Amino acid sequence: MRLRRRKFLQFLGAGAVSMPAASRMAWAQSYPSRPITVIVPFPAGGPADTVARILSERMRTTLGQTIIVENVAGANGSLGVNRAVRAQPDGYTVVAGTLTTHVLIGALYPLQYDLLNDFMPIAMLADGPLIAVGKNALPANDLKGLIAWLKANPDKASQGTAGVAAAEHIAGILFQKQTGTRFQQVPYRGLAPAMQDLVGGQIDFLLADATTALGHVRAGRIKAFAVAGKARLVAAPNIPTFEEAGLPGFNASLWFGLWAPARTPHDIVGKLNAAAKEALAEPAVRQRFADLGQDIVPVSQQTPAALGAFQKAEIGKWWPVIKAAGIKGE
Repeated sequence: MRLRRRKFLQFLGAGAVSMPAASRMAWAQSYPSRPITVIVPFPAGGPADTVARILSERMRTTLGQTIIVENVAGANGSLGVNRAVRAQPDGYTVVAGTLTTHVLIGALYPLQYDLLNDFMPIAMLADGPLIAVGKNALPANDLKGLIAWLKANPDKASQGTAGVAAAEHIAGILFQKQTGTRFQQVPYRGLAPAMQDLVGGQIDFLLADATTALGHVRAGRIKAFAVAGKARLVAAPNIPTFEEAGLPGFNASLWFGLWAPARTPHDIVGKLNAAAKEALAEPAVRQRFADLGQDIVPVSQQTPAALGAFQKAEIGKWWPVIKAAGIKGE
C-alpha cells in the first residue's frame, strides 16, 4: 500500500510540471492548501535554524498554513540541500540556505545537483557579517594592531573555525591573502566550542558570527576588532567595519536566503516571496534579527532575481579562493 501511495504522489508531482498553463494557474491560485516544510540543512539551535524559525513563524500568518521546520544536517549542509532539490516543485518544500549551502559546497564536494540551475530563488533574508574577535590577552586592541601582530609572529597565532571548509575557515584564508599574514587554523566541531577556547585563551582569535560573538564581547570576555560587512551592525554600532578599521574590500558574511526546487510555478514563488517580505517588514521580526546581529537586507534586495544575482556573484568570489587553497569537504 505504501509503495502504491508513493507512486501516486510521484505521478501527481510529474503531472504538476506537465499540466496545461491554465491548470497550473488554478493550482497556484489555491496554494497553499496544506502545511509547508522548510528544510534547514544544519542542526537545531544554530544561526540558520534560528533565522528560519523566526521567519516561518511570521510567514505562517500570511500564508494561512502551518510551516514545519525540518533540520537535515550533514556534510556542510549538502545533505539537506540534496533532500530539497529532490522534492516536488510544488511550493510545499523549500530550503533555508546560506553562504555555505548555496555557494561554498559547490567548490568542496562533487554535488549531484547544480546550485544555480536546480533551484529557484525566493528571497534574500538577512546578512550576518562575521566579526573578528580576539582573546583579551592579545596585545592588539584594533584591526591594524592585530594585523601588525600577526605579521610580527608568522605561523604562531591560531584562528579557530567551525570546521574544515566552514565559512570562517574560508574567510580566514581570504584574510591571510589580503593582509599578507600567516597563522594556524584550528578546526572545531562547531563555532560554540571554538568560542569557549577563545574565552579561555586557548586560541588567539576568531572570525565569528554575531550570534555567537556579541554576548561575549558585551560581557568583556573577548575583544572585538572589526565587522566584515559594508556597514556597522545595528546590534553593535560601536564596532567598526574592516574598511573603517584599515582593510578595505574585506567582506565575509554568513547570509541567509530561501530557495524552492527548480520548476516551481512562478506564481507560487511569488506568493512565498510576498510572505517573506511581509515577515521581514514586521517590527518584531526586525528586532529579533537585530538582537541576533543579523541585518535584514533592503527591500530592493529581497526579490528572487536579486538573490539569484547575489548568489552568482558570491560563487565568483569564493570558489577561486577555495580551489586555490586546495580545500576539500570532509
